[in-house]
Amino acid sequence: MLTLDGVHLVLGDFTLSADMTIPHGITAVIGPSGSGKSTLLSAIAGFLQPRAGRVTWQGAPLPGDPGNRPISMLFQDNNLFPHLTIDQNVGLGLRPELRLTAQQKLAVSAALADVGLGGLGHRKPGALSGGQQSRAALARVMLADRPVVLLDEPFAALGPALKSEMLSLVQAKLASAGKTVIMVTHDPADAQRVADHVVLVAEGIAHAAARTAELFADPPAALRDYLG
Repeated sequence: MLTLDGVHLVLGDFTLSADMTIPHGITAVIGPSGSGKSTLLSAIAGFLQPRAGRVTWQGAPLPGDPGNRPISMLFQDNNLFPHLTIDQNVGLGLRPELRLTAQQKLAVSAALADVGLGGLGHRKPGALSGGQQSRAALARVMLADRPVVLLDEPFAALGPALKSEMLSLVQAKLASAGKTVIMVTHDPADAQRVADHVVLVAEGIAHAAARTAELFADPPAALRDYLG
């Protein structure tokens, strides 16, 4: 399991504390704008080092270098390189220098087919719709096959139908494969639809993960204030 053990984060005048274990499955991170949701993910990914405490995976401290952590991260802009083809962008999940074997190239094609982009690997990101770009970024995360996946509102700019489709893919391709998925969202309906647990971030605290149904059935004051 992923554990934040007495973690204290500082960014200028902003502070955030977290002391929790995040279970397998999908955990949504919700809270007001500016409360520190993305900051929490940055600390888990290794882009921000805690002032105190530590982040552990399966009981062992995570390495300082983000590239050596068992974590994949998907950002809102999808992080696709415009000068590379979709095949190449997805292939980065396997080998950053893109020297892929024939077997790995087949794996790229299979991952694209899994997200509904079969036959489009030769195109560049600019030739795809926003929803297709999100699917390509998800295929890269799937192919990287790391046990922890961080989603920092990657589907926020999509329309309701496309967002619903992407959330279904997260359930089908990541959660069903046993990944620990941590998803920042501004939409409580997203959390209620796909998340097993919810972490509420408010007033400088990332609260311990609670079961989604139980949290929304009897929300604490900070969540009531956020929901309005």
